[in-house]
Amino acid sequence: MRMTISLSDEQAERLKALCRDEGISRAEAVRRAVDRYLEAQRGREDAFGMWRERGIEGLAHERRLRKEWR
Repeated sequence: MRMTISLSDEQAERLKALCRDEGISRAEAVRRAVDRYLEAQRGREDAFGMWRERGIEGLAHERRLRKEWR
C-alpha cells in the first residue's frame, strides 16, 4: 500500500543518512520503523479494561492498598 507522510527537514536528512549508511531504501527504513513501533505497542490494547472482569473498582482497590502502606 502506498502512503504519503510528512517529515521535518531534520527527520528527512537523518533518514537519508541512515538509508545511505544501511544501504536500504527510505521505504524499507519506514517499514522497519513501523514494525518496531507496532511491536512495542503490542499488548497495550489488552491492558485497557483489564479490571473489568474482577468485579472490583480499580480506584477503590488502589485506595485500599495505599491504606496498608501507612
